[in-house]
Amino acid sequence: MQTGFGPFVAVYLTTQKWTQIEIGLILSVSGLVALAGQMPGGAIVDAARSVRLVAGVAVAAIGVAALAYAAWPIFPIVLAAAILHAGASCVLGPAIAAISLGLVGKAAAGERFGRNARFASIGSGTAAAIMGAFGYLLSSQAVFLVTVALVIPTLVALSRIRGDELDPERAHGVSPRRKPDGSSLAGLMGKRSLMIFAGCVMLFQLANAAMLPVMASSLTARSSDWATVLIAACIIIPQVIVAAISPWVGRKTRVWGRRPLLLLGLAALPIRGVLFATISDPHLVVIVQVLDGITAAVFAVLVPLIIADATFGSGHFNLAQGMVGTATGLGASVSPVLAGYISDHFGTSAAFFALAGIAMASLAWAYALMPETRRGSAVSGNPLPARG
Repeated sequence: MQTGFGPFVAVYLTTQKWTQIEIGLILSVSGLVALAGQMPGGAIVDAARSVRLVAGVAVAAIGVAALAYAAWPIFPIVLAAAILHAGASCVLGPAIAAISLGLVGKAAAGERFGRNARFASIGSGTAAAIMGAFGYLLSSQAVFLVTVALVIPTLVALSRIRGDELDPERAHGVSPRRKPDGSSLAGLMGKRSLMIFAGCVMLFQLANAAMLPVMASSLTARSSDWATVLIAACIIIPQVIVAAISPWVGRKTRVWGRRPLLLLGLAALPIRGVLFATISDPHLVVIVQVLDGITAAVFAVLVPLIIADATFGSGHFNLAQGMVGTATGLGASVSPVLAGYISDHFGTSAAFFALAGIAMASLAWAYALMPETRRGSAVSGNPLPARG
């Protein structure tokens, strides 16, 4: 359902004779709302008595936004729809993670988040193919009608989770043996491992967000005839890798812990940046995107899992998701501007080397400061050290 937004919005509004300034304004406002709404969205999920109800309302709101895009492509309506979609997405993401945690508990959360990542990749790839076909055969407006139609099976899937299967305390990160510690935003900011992880994620996104767009521009300049196909392959291959290995990553979090896998995912990014800077064959670029898939699989599992570890017993798992989401958004927002400036003034290779350098800083930050957050071994039962 979420696949109907993103690039499809720009394509659709262009066919409606919108100017690039108008399209850019819609996308910018949507991005700002998504950034500002991360922590409030998490707080709403934490405060909710029924996480399923919150998720259902968010899904319905996204459907209303898609319908508004399709039915009334005029500036005030589209602006309101973009704000509604961004705000609802800030709630839906934490709600899905909270439902997962509430269903299986923290001990099995790694495997559950791994399966989530697999199905998210399959869903994104399938939806992109279906929406692309509808857009090609009918019109770009049909993409949003497909999005509206997908609201129904999404709500049906949500309704199949029974109330007695979902523990509300676990969904909020409360230990069944402990009462919530009452920590607020200030309390969460005092959790060392959470703040270190947020800094690591921000540096990672500062390096990662611009890497593929810069490569896409470079591919277009070097091989314009094949650029679209190659870029599509660069997007699809990581999705395939995520679908293939994310459950394995989830299982290994119980055996290896979180820290080794985090370092593995971070290490793939500077290697990818250096290879992008030095490879001239456009077809080899597609192979390099395997590294992006490895990193994406690791982060899809570890981001909610490490947050769950760091906030265990606080009752503010979802607010902490919003905090890390804000750090993610800050890094991702600055990255394209920084990479674009370096590329324009010093060349594409310099931009990739700079991004690789930032990625190395993220890896060094995690290696030097990030503790192991797993509190015990689900395999052997032997406790592992964990620092808050």
